[in-house]
Amino acid sequence: MHAATFGGNPLAARAGIATLETIEREGLLERCKQIGERFKAKLSPLVDELPHVKEVRGVGVMIGIELLVEGAPVVAECMKRGLLINCTQGTVVRLLPAMNLSDAECDEGCEILIDALRGIETIFALTTDLKQKLKQGVREPLLPGRVLALLFEKPSLRTRVSFESCMAHLGGSSLMLGADTGFGSPRESLADFARVLTQMVDVVVIRSKRHDTVTEFAKNADCSVINGLTDISHPCQALADLYTVREHFAKQGGGDLKGRKIAWIGDANNVARSLAHGCARLGVEFVIAGPKGYQMAPDLLDKFRTQSPDAKLTVLEDPVEAVDGASAIYTDIWASMGQEHEADVRKKAFAGYQVNEALFAQAPDDAIFLHCLPAHRGEEVTDGVIDHERSLVVEQAANRLHVQKGILV
Repeated sequence: MHAATFGGNPLAARAGIATLETIEREGLLERCKQIGERFKAKLSPLVDELPHVKEVRGVGVMIGIELLVEGAPVVAECMKRGLLINCTQGTVVRLLPAMNLSDAECDEGCEILIDALRGIETIFALTTDLKQKLKQGVREPLLPGRVLALLFEKPSLRTRVSFESCMAHLGGSSLMLGADTGFGSPRESLADFARVLTQMVDVVVIRSKRHDTVTEFAKNADCSVINGLTDISHPCQALADLYTVREHFAKQGGGDLKGRKIAWIGDANNVARSLAHGCARLGVEFVIAGPKGYQMAPDLLDKFRTQSPDAKLTVLEDPVEAVDGASAIYTDIWASMGQEHEADVRKKAFAGYQVNEALFAQAPDDAIFLHCLPAHRGEEVTDGVIDHERSLVVEQAANRLHVQKGILV
């Protein structure tokens, strides 16, 4: 039997012929064309939707997505969900699916990839890229002509200024819309307000007294809606918090977020809820210590665990136990906006939950301190901690600008 010589390789040739026969018999060339068209039909709209997606191109099942940022985080996120893709030239994500892929498998793969392109790690990759460019004096106009509307029912420094600056840096513009527009008043239904406003702007940020206001507005909106804070959650703040921890320890050579621990001391408020959710998504252990009556609801934690089965979320009463082994110690004011009438009662309830020098000393020597600000110095935190060399509250606030660019882009 002639297996192989310098003159030829009949076994390999026969395998090749058999492959070509299979391709012809099963109509795989035509199927490749169909698969490619299906992928591009689902992925091409991302070029208009996501400014960091530059181009979707390819022939047949060889599909490439060129990004304006590194593609490695997208590949990693897809692999977590069982989708194998690769990244070439740093910014090009490449798909090379099987020639007999079913329509259902195509759709499932696209769904995973699109989620990854919109996901937290992609937001963080964009954040890093745009932050580095800003330091170099580069302000890329990624959102030219786009208009952002700010609808605020509550006072704001960081949220308002960071979003307005975001749009200015990215080549767009912003509108601060107050009570004179009728938002939050009986003058016009919220549904009508949302339908009209979102015909005129590209994105809306809402800072509302009630979470239901944001969800109801979003149901009737014809553009993207961002939660800028509600009584239930503050996702933009939580993303900036997680990015700050990630960035700090990466600079120290300490790797990424996964496996780290964040200890929240105090009230289980809107920021704490969003941070717990983000920690669950990113594999960060979250421990919250507070008095009974002010702790995080068990059903909410169960919801996060259902969404992220490997989540480590713990509720304690002892703050010393909570900070043990923590990479970051976080606190916030004891009476949030709208709870001022409870301030005296809450001061008594949280008296043992001040983040002071003694408590901070119980954490690891490299632990950092976080606070979303504004702070009530002398209540939930002492001057010695908030002004400590390992306090990152200023960097944390500044990262609102950079992370929100990642969200918008």
